[in-house]
Amino acid sequence: MAENPFPQARRSAVVINPLKSPDEEFKRTVFQLCTDAGWAEPLWLETTEEDPGRGQAKEALAAGVDVVIAAGGDGTVRYVAEVLTDTATALGVVPLGTGNLLARNLGIPVTDPVAAVREVLSGAETKIDVMKAMIDHSGQEQIFLVAAGLGYDASIMADTIDGLKDRVGWLAYIESGLRNLPGKPVTAKITVDGRDEAHRKVRGVMVGNCGKLMGGVEIFPDASVTDGLMDILTLAPQGKFGWLAVILGVFGKNSKRNQAVQSLSGTTAEISLDRPQEFQLDGDHLGPATHLRVTVAPQVLTIRMTTLPS
Repeated sequence: MAENPFPQARRSAVVINPLKSPDEEFKRTVFQLCTDAGWAEPLWLETTEEDPGRGQAKEALAAGVDVVIAAGGDGTVRYVAEVLTDTATALGVVPLGTGNLLARNLGIPVTDPVAAVREVLSGAETKIDVMKAMIDHSGQEQIFLVAAGLGYDASIMADTIDGLKDRVGWLAYIESGLRNLPGKPVTAKITVDGRDEAHRKVRGVMVGNCGKLMGGVEIFPDASVTDGLMDILTLAPQGKFGWLAVILGVFGKNSKRNQAVQSLSGTTAEISLDRPQEFQLDGDHLGPATHLRVTVAPQVLTIRMTTLPS
């Protein structure tokens, strides 16, 4: 049988949070961009409060699309990526949220969703690492792509005022951070790759896959989504000027650490706390927890973009 001289056009699916759509014309614009790029008409799937992205991503996989575009905030990206991990189908990212953390780390346009769509359609595919987290020995793993946190940073996410976030964007997290500065430390035991690395009183522990967090601030300067490692940061302010020491440890010259800020890295980590603290994955507040296990799954998520990560 002769080969078809007209191969079938590639097709995308758009999993979009309708509350984040930039305007009423965005859907029509995306359809036109696909046509102009020689792609078939995309599958358009809107998230709901009951299903924030997983079911839509599964529907897209079943339809056999070439790329699933997550159009929304970091939560939408995480839910879609969870379904696409360990498959051959690529993820595309169109940032429409407040933090847009993965997009910022990958150099995807965060203020121009149309440009972000163009980058997906014209881009190339590469593979990045995924972090898998298990909370309180639940037996169920959840993924994250940017950072997980126990304690202070998760309290910021939990306490951010939605109305203020809508008005001033990521600056709302700073306001929440200032309100959450007071608090009592907890005892944290941290094991990395089977080694007991830390046993100290902390206000927070963060685990990163990428370097940049809120406002583009680089918390993990050596982190890379392709290095097969996680980066861990403990925040332990002490005394009247404790938070100043944390600031200097995180943002000081040459990012030098001190007794208030310590760094670790590895492929697996377990964090045990002596009492429950707030917990977050990629900015999604998930409630209190006392134990977190994280493992790196190297190169298990295909992503389609123009500028490939180093």
